[in-house]
Amino acid sequence: MAELREVVYVDGVRTAFGRATPDGLFARTRADDMAVKAVRELLRRNEQLPPERIDDVVFAATAQVGDQGLTLGRDVALLAGLPTTVPGFAVDRMCAGALTATTAGAGEIAMGAADVVLVGGVEHMGHHPMGEDVDFNPRFVAERLIDESAAVMGQTAENLHDELPHLRKDASDAYAVESQRRAGKAWDAGVMDEMVIPMSVFTDEGWKVAERDEFLRPDTTMEALATLRTPFRAGGRVTAGNSAGLTDGATAALVASRDAASELGLDAKMRLLGFAYAGVEPHLMGLGPIPATRKVLARAGLTIDDVDLFELNEPFAVQVLSWCDGIGVSPDDPRLNPYGGAIACGHPLAATGVRLMAQLARGFRDRPGSRYGLTALCIGMGMGAAVLWENLQNSG
Repeated sequence: MAELREVVYVDGVRTAFGRATPDGLFARTRADDMAVKAVRELLRRNEQLPPERIDDVVFAATAQVGDQGLTLGRDVALLAGLPTTVPGFAVDRMCAGALTATTAGAGEIAMGAADVVLVGGVEHMGHHPMGEDVDFNPRFVAERLIDESAAVMGQTAENLHDELPHLRKDASDAYAVESQRRAGKAWDAGVMDEMVIPMSVFTDEGWKVAERDEFLRPDTTMEALATLRTPFRAGGRVTAGNSAGLTDGATAALVASRDAASELGLDAKMRLLGFAYAGVEPHLMGLGPIPATRKVLARAGLTIDDVDLFELNEPFAVQVLSWCDGIGVSPDDPRLNPYGGAIACGHPLAATGVRLMAQLARGFRDRPGSRYGLTALCIGMGMGAAVLWENLQNSG
């Protein structure tokens, strides 16, 4: 059997993330058109890549209906103008959609079935609210296969507070304030300009350019967060301020074999070292990244102290705190989400994984000497994902 080939991350982009509301940035924009924009800009940035050298297109969406239905990878490939010889397919692992698209594409590359794969994700939560058109099997609750709260993400976050009472609301609020501050600082420094691609969109006010995340609030204060209501439970601890907003957005990235990247003159920024998925109790889905992180580190023969950067999704501040608590990382560790996270920019479900990858690649570049990094997130219905990367930048 042939030896597995090395897989590298080349580049990744995203749209701005807009509010999933009738007056949000992308309210009148199709989901697949958002994905097409990301793909076209990614290819424009990597013009040395002949489109016909792309061997597959893997795109994720959680709600695979309407304008993000069909076989999304093929749909987006054709709309983006790729040759008809380039195939594509769709995947769904809810919040880990784009990460799963990446690991699926990486498997093709490692096995020698592909040299270059375009991956990404899109979620238009304004057009397709979470859970809409989903027919949950009544056996889930009737036979007590899962707790009813597992279907409502905000309730699962409240469950984490119950399970880990030492993770208090004020700690969640403090983390949210810091996420907003770090994201604002990153925007001011031009970090996000490098990965966020402007897109012309039609709105109720006419044409405008979507170029900045709508949930960004760098002036957020503890005092303001303390006044917010707790929509998932009376007297609860989860609020709109310490959670990621419901958002519309798309992402796209290029992964390739290391040899193909070198041949084509593509700038390989990170090497994929390993990945892991894990399951937990569905009503405690926020704990998912803990076993996934432990699993991928064990397989790589590394410890958490060997990892120089973490890009962890932030659906809820308490979810990040639970990972920190379980793994042994301080919530204010400078290695963790240095450019802020989903609390500040939003979390368009299946799109988020590539955002984590793009921010990790930038973090590697900004921190000479860093070697290993982790992208991780929790997944609805009780799962977690973790992908381990090695820095290929700053080698000189």
